[in-house]
Amino acid sequence: MQKRYLPLALLALSPFASADECGNVTIADMNWNSATLIANVDKFILENGYGCDAELVPGDTMPTGISMTEKGEPDIAPEFWSNSHKEMLEKGVSEKKLRFAGKAFAEGGEEGFWIPKYMVEKHPELATIEGVKANAKLFPHPEDDSKSGFMTCPSGWTCQITAGHLFNALNLEDAGFEMVDPGSGAALAGSIARAYDREKPWFGYYWSPTPVLGRYDMVKVDFGVEADPVHYEACITQEGCESPKVTAYPPSAVNTITTESFATDSPEAYTYIANRAYPNADMSAMMAWMEENQADGEIAALEFLESYPQLWSQWVPADVAAKVKDAL
Repeated sequence: MQKRYLPLALLALSPFASADECGNVTIADMNWNSATLIANVDKFILENGYGCDAELVPGDTMPTGISMTEKGEPDIAPEFWSNSHKEMLEKGVSEKKLRFAGKAFAEGGEEGFWIPKYMVEKHPELATIEGVKANAKLFPHPEDDSKSGFMTCPSGWTCQITAGHLFNALNLEDAGFEMVDPGSGAALAGSIARAYDREKPWFGYYWSPTPVLGRYDMVKVDFGVEADPVHYEACITQEGCESPKVTAYPPSAVNTITTESFATDSPEAYTYIANRAYPNADMSAMMAWMEENQADGEIAALEFLESYPQLWSQWVPADVAAKVKDAL
């Protein structure tokens, strides 16, 4: 029988080529819950669905980015908050050393001013900032009942600068509000937990995905305007900004970064990495589950794969999904 050979372009697309092509893959396992969850899910799917020899290596944002650019390893940084390292990453891309594979979180990093859902259910107008201002007395200051309280970020955090500028731009002081510094990130989270457990009022800054927003049903207040990323970067994020204007928080870029060599040498595995993006609500729920169960990334990955097959199976071809489910 005459042998038939597939052209290389077709071979790269063949479902039988993935195991041979994938080979060794290193994945940065960063030291926070969402990042270690994604890294462990990637490891399981790449190993069991694509036949990769996947290995987790310790990582952190800046050293991982530098190592990928200068040494070509690790192959994948699953969760990379890109804005603060934009210049380094763009240089790596321009030198054909790195690729932006896709979004780690479907909505990006999400910031905003939030109130508990149970308050919006009682007072639907609180879903807007004008409604909050008109009902400022519903949010008593924790130390002075004659004022209204807005819980801001702890001192020294960048979000204290952005929240402060938006507090001023929205004229919240004129409505009777005063900013309350919680003192720490744990205290900020704790203030939401205490309010929710007692169905008390709460109004302040928070971000997603986080365990807090996975555990407590909060509503992001509508500022009534679209995001203005240019003004946000030029003014709202700058401590010395003197004329802040109202803008919605633009999504923070949270990307998956890969080396160019991984993208080129393992096209099918790269396509999975480029396809997958975690909805913020699902990631927040998983982070809450990890905290409640004191679970590490490996255990959490199994929980995610068992609990969200309707989500992750959309990221891979049907035959790969079947292999992953068999491995579970």
